[in-house]
Amino acid sequence: MTLDPSVATRLKRDDAGLVCAVVQQHDSGEVLMVGWMDDEALHRTLTTGRVTFWSRSRQEYWRKGDTSGHVQHVKSVQLDCDGDAVLVEVDQVGAACHTGARTCFDAGGDLGAVVGP
Repeated sequence: MTLDPSVATRLKRDDAGLVCAVVQQHDSGEVLMVGWMDDEALHRTLTTGRVTFWSRSRQEYWRKGDTSGHVQHVKSVQLDCDGDAVLVEVDQVGAACHTGARTCFDAGGDLGAVVGP
């Protein structure tokens, strides 16, 4: 199976053939995590109802929740205007972060940016 050519031609991949995938809770808008997808991972995400990523460190596909039980059920997938990122809206079951936190953006803490008007 391959990614639909009408989608594949719109993607701007990095040098490793990957696009950034931002994962967001569909009903609250909460940003849960960021992962990476190649054409096959995106194809699997679009056709199975579960989110699949490419692991840059392990060099293999992984489907969120297969070992942890913290699955991501796909609600929508959108490509950004430049074609170099996808937004995956999900219904997250359990923690999204490998640390056990709901979101990967809890543990890093606020960086203290100056807030604009």
